[in-house]
Amino acid sequence: MMTQRKGGDVDDKLNVPLEDAELLAEVELTTNLIIAASESEATLSQEQVDQLLGLADPDRPRSVPSQQRRPD
Repeated sequence: MMTQRKGGDVDDKLNVPLEDAELLAEVELTTNLIIAASESEATLSQEQVDQLLGLADPDRPRSVPSQQRRPD
């Protein structure tokens, strides 16, 4: 929604800077997974996904669900 202020300036309420560090980190992780999956000829293993997400410690309990293969 845009409104015009005195002096002719336009106030665009949707034009806000993105400063959410957690969101940017999540977008980066998602992007890395998308790129890795698109470059792989096979389904990524859970270990590969964990490594991309920074969860490579095998003794650490998994907090993400196991990857499921979509039916063809």
